[in-house]
Amino acid sequence: MLPPMQTQTLPAAATAPRHSRLALLALCLAVLAAQIDTAVVNLATRAIGADLHAGLDALQWIIDSYNLVYAALLLTGGLLADLHGRRRLFAIGAAVFTAASLLCAAAPSAPALILARALAGSGAALLIPASLSLIRVVWPGSAERARALGIWAACNGLAMAIGPTLGGLLIGHAGWRGIFLAVVPFSAAALALALICLPESSDPQDRHFDGSAQLLGALALGGLAYAAIQSHTSPAAALAAFLIALASLALFLREEKRRGSAALVPLGLFRSRPFCGACAATAGMTFGMYGALFLLPLAWQVAGRFDAVQTGLALMPMALVFVTVSPCSAAVAARYGSRVAAAGGLAIIGTGLLLIGASAHVASVLPAGFGLALTGLGMGLATGPLMGAAIGAVPAARAGTASALINVARMVGATAGVALLGTVYAIAGGGVEGLRAAMAAGGAVQVACAAGTWVAMKEKAVLPPDHEPGP
Repeated sequence: MLPPMQTQTLPAAATAPRHSRLALLALCLAVLAAQIDTAVVNLATRAIGADLHAGLDALQWIIDSYNLVYAALLLTGGLLADLHGRRRLFAIGAAVFTAASLLCAAAPSAPALILARALAGSGAALLIPASLSLIRVVWPGSAERARALGIWAACNGLAMAIGPTLGGLLIGHAGWRGIFLAVVPFSAAALALALICLPESSDPQDRHFDGSAQLLGALALGGLAYAAIQSHTSPAAALAAFLIALASLALFLREEKRRGSAALVPLGLFRSRPFCGACAATAGMTFGMYGALFLLPLAWQVAGRFDAVQTGLALMPMALVFVTVSPCSAAVAARYGSRVAAAGGLAIIGTGLLLIGASAHVASVLPAGFGLALTGLGMGLATGPLMGAAIGAVPAARAGTASALINVARMVGATAGVALLGTVYAIAGGGVEGLRAAMAAGGAVQVACAAGTWVAMKEKAVLPPDHEPGP
C-alpha cells in the first residue's frame, strides 16, 4: 500500500475563488509557450540552415535536442515538483524556458542553438508536469477541475492551430530569430502570475530523487536519438551510441526493478497490456506526426514550392481538423468504444501520411492538404482515447505516474520520428523521392500501431485498486 498522503499547501479552497482565473491563465500561458515553440520551429529549419550553415543532421538536432531533453526529464520534473514545491518548480521552469528562448534568438551558431534548445526542453520538463499538479491543488472539486483541465488541454490544440501561421508570418517579417522571441511574453507572464496567484504545495510521500535512474534513462534516449540521426553520415559513431543506449537501458531496467514501487518508473505498470499498448500507440502516433511536421516544411521550402508564410498556411488543415475533432473524441469513444476510436484514428493518420508521400510529385497542394486533414482527423480521434486507456489501465494511486509515462512516450515518439524519418529522407536523396520514402515509412508505422492497438485494447481489465505494482 502507498504511504499516507503528506501534503503541505496553502489553503487551496481559500485561494481558488479569488485567484482561480489568474491561476488558470498562468497555467494556460505556460502550455501555450511550450507548444507554440514546438510548432513554429519546424517552419524555420530552412531559414536556420541557410543562416547558420547547418546541414540536415544539425537541423534534426535543433528539433530533437528540445524533444529529447523534455522526454528524458519529464518524470523527474514531476517528482521534483512533488518533493520541493509545485509553484517553485513551475516558476523555475518558466524562468529557464524564458532565458533559453532568449538564448535561442541570440544563437550565433548551430551548436549554440542546439544547446539553447536543450535548455528550453529542460524548462518545459519542469513547467508542464508542475502545471498539471497545480490544477489538482487550485481546483479541489472534480467538476471545477474537469473544466480547468479541459481549458488547459485545449491550449495544446490552440497552439497547433496558431503556431504554423504565426511562425510563417514571423519568419517572413522578422527572420527566424523572431519565432523564439515571440514565446518570451507568454512564459514571462506565466512566471509573473505564478508568483502572485498560485499556491505552494508539496507531496513527498517519502519519495526521493532517483539520480542513477535519471542518468541511465537520459543516456538510453540520447544514445538512440544520436544513433538514428548519425547513422547516415557516421555509421561507426552511430553503432557505438546504439550499444551505449542498449547497455544504459538494461542497467536502467535492473535499477528500477531493484527499487520496486519507489522507482522512478515502477515496472509493475507494464504488466497491463492496455497500458503498454496505449504507450506504444502514442509513441507511434507522434512518430509520424512530428516526422511529417519536420520534413514537409523543409522539403517544400528547399524545393522553392512555398515560402515560410505559405508553408504555415499549407499546414493549417491538420491543425484545424485536430482542434475541431478533439472535443468529439469522447463521444465517439462512448458510442463505438475506445478501441475503435484509437485504432481507427491511427489507421487514418497512416492513410494521410501515405497520401502525402504518394502525391509528393504532384504540383497541386490539394492532395497534401487532404492528407494533412486526414492526419489531423486521426490525431483528434485517437489522442483522448489513448490517454484515457493509459490512465484507466492502472490503479488510481498510479494515475499521475501513468500520465507522466504516456507523455514520455509521446515525446520519445516525436524524437524518434524526427531522427528516423529525417534519416530516411536523407538516404533517399531528399527532395520528392526523400519525402515519398519518409512518408511511406511513417504511414507504415501508423498502420502497424493501429493493428497493435486493436489487439492490445481488447483487454479491458484494470489492475485492482488494492494492487501495488511491484518490480
